[in-house]
Amino acid sequence: MVGEDQQDQGPVPRGLGDAVLDALFSQSPMSLHVYDRELRLVRVNKAARLMREFPVDRFLGRTLAEILRSFDLPEPAAVERAARGVLETGTPAFDLSIRVRDHHVPPAEAVVSASAFRLQRADGTVLGVAVALTDVTARARAEAELRLLNEAAARIGTTLDIFRTAAEFCEVVSPALTDTVTVDVYDTVMSGRAPTVDAHDRDQTLRRVGYRSAAGPERQGVPVVGEVTVYPPGTPHRAVLDTLAPKLIRRLRPDAPWLDTARRRDARIVRAGAHSMLLVPLRARGVVLGLACFYRWRDPAPFDHRDLRLARQLTAHAGQCLDNARLYGRERSAARVLSGGFAQAQATVGTAVELARTHLPAGTGGGWSDAIPLSGSRVALVAGDTTSGTSAPGAMSELRAAIEVLADLDLPPDDILQRLHDLASRPGGPPTGTGSEPADGPPATCLCVVYDPVSRLCTAASAGHPPPVLVHPGGNVELLDVAAGPPLGQGLARYGLTERALPAGSTLLIYNNALLTGAGGRDAMLARLTDLFAAPHASLQAACDTCADALAPEQSPRDAYLLLARTRTMDDSRTKAWTFPNAPESAREARRRATEQLTEWGLAQDVIDDVALVVSELVTNSVRYAEGPIRLRLIRDSTLVCEVTDDSSASPHLRRALSTDENGRGLFITAQLTRRWGVRPSGRGKTLWAERSLVYGEDGEGPGRTGAGGG
Repeated sequence: MVGEDQQDQGPVPRGLGDAVLDALFSQSPMSLHVYDRELRLVRVNKAARLMREFPVDRFLGRTLAEILRSFDLPEPAAVERAARGVLETGTPAFDLSIRVRDHHVPPAEAVVSASAFRLQRADGTVLGVAVALTDVTARARAEAELRLLNEAAARIGTTLDIFRTAAEFCEVVSPALTDTVTVDVYDTVMSGRAPTVDAHDRDQTLRRVGYRSAAGPERQGVPVVGEVTVYPPGTPHRAVLDTLAPKLIRRLRPDAPWLDTARRRDARIVRAGAHSMLLVPLRARGVVLGLACFYRWRDPAPFDHRDLRLARQLTAHAGQCLDNARLYGRERSAARVLSGGFAQAQATVGTAVELARTHLPAGTGGGWSDAIPLSGSRVALVAGDTTSGTSAPGAMSELRAAIEVLADLDLPPDDILQRLHDLASRPGGPPTGTGSEPADGPPATCLCVVYDPVSRLCTAASAGHPPPVLVHPGGNVELLDVAAGPPLGQGLARYGLTERALPAGSTLLIYNNALLTGAGGRDAMLARLTDLFAAPHASLQAACDTCADALAPEQSPRDAYLLLARTRTMDDSRTKAWTFPNAPESAREARRRATEQLTEWGLAQDVIDDVALVVSELVTNSVRYAEGPIRLRLIRDSTLVCEVTDDSSASPHLRRALSTDENGRGLFITAQLTRRWGVRPSGRGKTLWAERSLVYGEDGEGPGRTGAGGG
């Protein structure tokens, strides 16, 4: 009589049971471990023996507890309890996820899915437990990566603040991917600007905006958030910033040639025992924002190429969010200053000055300096200090962006400081950050200097900031007499304007109070600088570094910085100016003179025709609305600049004239034929300027022909 279980199975061919058993131990791709009633490993199949990372032959005869102790399991007791539960109750256990890691260097890690069932005879005698293991490492890793990417999409970029966005990125990736992560952005990003991907003259000063360590959220990095840093040549960080190619360092040795324990940052890396690192550039929309660095020192597994791919995906999303914050910060400051848009300067500062910077951080994060290109090949050199509290980095960012916007308006330095003072006096003004957090240090100071390489005229105004030092070409040193108004947001806004024609080849030194204090006061600083500039230096940057080292205090309570700007001039071969009477025939004469000069410069005929028409329209506009003489100036730089100055303070506005209108087309024509145009105050009058590109695009069309002011 056939048993009930045999009826359910149907007739069983002779020898099938032995064949199944043999297949399980010799052909099955699933690892099979057999334990006796004492949970001692007595047999494994061939698939288990093929797991090279976790050889089991040496574990035969050992208990499950002993085997589990040989691997770095998060909760080995839970696995043993589950196996004993199966042995005692007979209830199978399915899909137990177990993460195992051996103790080799580097360690091998795997994730297995375990299913256990009890082994017993037909009479119910318990023989042991069989455990089937499936390697699901690839699936588990893919699922973890997907969860991390989804979390990044949900948590990064919830605000439009650079520091908060960087903090969100750090919270997502640490400790899920890395033990320590840092985010550094170019210092210019804080003012709303960022170098393009193909730029070769990036300022290498970066500012720490994000940090997180598995050692604890209270742990601070080197440098701390808000502080500036520079990665020296020869380091992998600098190589990634220069090449924009991400880098994987699987084995970071403490004796690596680029590690210098004399540097605090490198000493921290060595002291923490970091053994592997990833370096990924932060990029978005054709600009370079900075660098994200990932370090492992607690997790013994080194980074691999799959980790690098994941880090690049996460960093790409973070880069977009950081760029959104950068653009928002710039537009927000613009909205606080003016209604409508503004034209971003496309020129460089290289025509007007040669720059060198040295920043000596102390952890306060509130000191900064910028060089902003202006119309007419001029440059604005601005510097300042914000409060030293936790709001300082955000306040500095908004203040710098506001200055960038005001500079785009072509305002003189005293007017810029006046408007900054008004902004700072409002609730939520830049020096106190959000407005909800009171300033916990000295108020914000600012210095604004504008230099014109054509006239060599330097104009400056100060809001409680130390005046610049002028080093003459022969080495003589003097302090520029710049009247200091009140700090931003403090007292009555009374800012004087200082004008000084500078000798060709002069050098301006711009610094902050921390450097002045370290030098022992102004007289001591001037004496020290006189000695330092008595001998020539290898380069302007070498002079800047030497001066900063000589003047800086050993332990400054605030960031100290030094900006050197060696002035350049544009001679008569690149500029030409005329003065015409306020008469209708002046437009024709100005057009004739401009045409002759452009022809002498050897410019293309289409450039000559366009600029001649622009000159005619701008001079005609001045004849119509001004009363006194009219001055025309042409500047041949990377673009051709046309400037018309008159005594009328009324600013013209672009409008689209109707076909029946007799007037009103001058600025519209100018906008169509030039790259950009604008108006700036000039004494009691104004200067209308327009820039014309000297090279057409590949399509043969001028850059301004796509629309008004197109670029």
